[in-house]
Amino acid sequence: MSVTFIINPTSGRTRQSTRSARPDVARRVASSLGVDAEVRLTERAGHAHELARDAAARGVQAVLAWGGDGTINEVASALAFGEVPLGIIPAGSGNGLARELRIDPRPERAIAAALGAKARPIDVGDMDGRLFVNIAGIGADAQIASRFNAPGNRRRGFLGYVNITVRVLTSYVPAHYRITTADGTIEVRALLVTFANSSQFGNGARIAPGALLDDGLLDLVVLDERSTLNAFLHMPRLFTGAGERIPGCRISRVTEATVESDLPVLYHLDGELCQGGTTVHARVHPGALKVLA
Repeated sequence: MSVTFIINPTSGRTRQSTRSARPDVARRVASSLGVDAEVRLTERAGHAHELARDAAARGVQAVLAWGGDGTINEVASALAFGEVPLGIIPAGSGNGLARELRIDPRPERAIAAALGAKARPIDVGDMDGRLFVNIAGIGADAQIASRFNAPGNRRRGFLGYVNITVRVLTSYVPAHYRITTADGTIEVRALLVTFANSSQFGNGARIAPGALLDDGLLDLVVLDERSTLNAFLHMPRLFTGAGERIPGCRISRVTEATVESDLPVLYHLDGELCQGGTTVHARVHPGALKVLA
């Protein structure tokens, strides 16, 4: 078996010596399992995507991504719609997809588990042609993800996420959206519009408790303007799987949706900020990615 490890050497908040040891750990564990491993390190944004695409073109049997949500997104986007499966060694702040797949946070165990796993298909989301594997969001959702993933953010974990959410909601001015799905069209001033492929942002913060990675659907979560106070009062519910109990929070399952706004839409894909136009289109690609988990 031949595999390629794509390692982000700067992800995570572990010591520099620990991060520097990642290539050696990857080679050692792979060798102990009789696996021929190539190790590549990312050097810039977008590099993981390039490395994964190259590895797949050369016919490797698996690509293992070691990094945070951004690294996982880049590698997954390169492997989607192909036959080469993705393995994940989580090393980020939220690790949403890895947590959803119950991947061990300990690198040696995550590597061994991936190399011994049978590939299974999961869905992939799409926002205006750009792919996501975990969560995409518009409005305050995008602002929250951007601040949480910012290099200068020192408050990680669930409480750090809640803290940022409170600060964003305090100052965020909701925009007017027209959201069209197969069930019809709604118009709403919303705090956030989230498309969830999995149930959680990361750190155990569950925005869409019923979302499944392999059901061929995205969970659409809309929290409208009247819910600002309720969001504060019921913050634990918003992130522990009981958001649907907050007045003004609605969750539905869709295969695609169009979101229109009077102003250009700012959104995020797995935590990476993107600028769209006044109309964005989201859809799901069922079973488009194979994962080793």
